Amino acid sequence: MLCGIVLVGSCVQWLTGMGFALVAVPALVLLLGSAEGVVLANCAAGAISVVGLAGGWRRVRPRAMVPLCVAAACTVPAGAWLARRLPEPALLVFMGALVTVAVALVMRGARVPALRGTKGAVAAGAAGGFMNSAAGVGGPPVSLYALNAGWTVREFVPNAQFYGVVVNAFSVAANGVPHLGVSRWALVVTGMAVGAGIGRVLAGRVPEKQARWLVLLLALTGGVTALGKGLWGM
Repeated sequence: MLCGIVLVGSCVQWLTGMGFALVAVPALVLLLGSAEGVVLANCAAGAISVVGLAGGWRRVRPRAMVPLCVAAACTVPAGAWLARRLPEPALLVFMGALVTVAVALVMRGARVPALRGTKGAVAAGAAGGFMNSAAGVGGPPVSLYALNAGWTVREFVPNAQFYGVVVNAFSVAANGVPHLGVSRWALVVTGMAVGAGIGRVLAGRVPEKQARWLVLLLALTGGVTALGKGLWGM
């Protein structure tokens, strides 16, 4: 199950440039617990972003990425602090609600005038850093920023991967590395490698719109499930 979750998340990340956490975090949290699930998602998403960025780093926009990443670095410690102090049911509710609301906003294609220019980049980066370290899901604010900035998918993917490398590095530094045995790490690496291969093959065959909606539906299902489990536990 662990290998399958990571495989699907990795495939989604290669298809869309961002999405590992949205798809995998709710399932990883249900499987491994809130603390281990979030930090494993940080590690895996960061590693996938590093590999994905290797072929597209020339298309990164430093002017937009610097305020995004600096703002994220400032809020990551606050998210990690909150996650360590919330009981697991409350953290599940928090994470599930964040995922559900974020996916709903992205599905609607929300236009937010405040998420434009440098101030918009700072706001999106700050929200993303906090959400990433607290719940493992830092992509939706950056997606909304890119949507309001009018970026194309070709422009979005390398910049999203660059942001993923930076924000997940900060999150791992704040939260630590998951305590998994050698066999589990082997399953994670296998899932990442196989998922990347499948994602690269599908990227040229699956229409972008269909792939995007599939990711959002999977993420919405996971968010609602985590929310329900947290409420039940409380």
